[in-house]
Amino acid sequence: MKAKKGNIFGILTILLYSSLAFFSILTTKIPAFELTAMAFSVASCVGLLFLKKQNIKIKELFKIEPKAWIIGISGLFGYHFFYFLAIKNAPAVEANLLNYLWPLLIVLFSAFLPNEKLRWFHIVGALLGLFGAFLLVSKGGSFNFETKYLWGYIFALIAALIWSSYSVISRTLSHVPTYAVTGFCIATAILSSVCHFIFETTVVPNSKELFGVLMLGLGPVGGAFYLWDYSVKNADIKLLGSISYFTPLLSTLLLVVLGYADFTTAITLACIFIIVGSFVSSASYLKAIKKFFFR
Repeated sequence: MKAKKGNIFGILTILLYSSLAFFSILTTKIPAFELTAMAFSVASCVGLLFLKKQNIKIKELFKIEPKAWIIGISGLFGYHFFYFLAIKNAPAVEANLLNYLWPLLIVLFSAFLPNEKLRWFHIVGALLGLFGAFLLVSKGGSFNFETKYLWGYIFALIAALIWSSYSVISRTLSHVPTYAVTGFCIATAILSSVCHFIFETTVVPNSKELFGVLMLGLGPVGGAFYLWDYSVKNADIKLLGSISYFTPLLSTLLLVVLGYADFTTAITLACIFIIVGSFVSSASYLKAIKKFFFR
């Protein structure tokens, strides 16, 4: 039952992640760390409301083991820190491709988890999804990796390693309640604020930008992390990694529907590869469904 619920939460998380590009468009004038601090402040409020609804005292957060705090803060703050460094030090297209290695890394790293077994169709499905993401972020073209952007590429790889590691390691912390993410969000908001005051100049947002910040905090850069935490701890982790490639695809399709992007041949091919890759990765589920209906 938990696995099924975890899979559903995983799909919901991916749907929320896919809105990142659209809401980010509304907040383009806000510096990266200022935006992160504001979004995670909203996410922290979501968590505090969750605590209140569950009749859980804030002091319970301080009873969470130090290991979980380190992993949680490293995952949420560490990922965004290195991702933004990558975007600032390398072309966005190349940085995003390297960043989107995280779904494949989740599939591969899951082999090291207890009672998990990596099968050929998991790898093939993840690679098909990666190729689909390649077509998507490159817009069907090619990449031009230049040595002058080396640090940006390294930062993007570190971001991918952090998020995939955080997701897989969280699987081993199933005993840590999801409300712990509230503490991680609060810590991330504080650390992002510190980085903002050190590296950036404050921009006072207008009403449209505030709406974008609110939606980011409720969704892809905040609220989604609570769903993701439950998902990585209970869902099929390999399947979760494979279907994560729907994130850039759905994000692009949303921009197309809202008139911010054009539907191209590259998007069509990306759809095909990502969908086929997800079906291949779900081979074990497809066999179970076939057996159920045609036994």
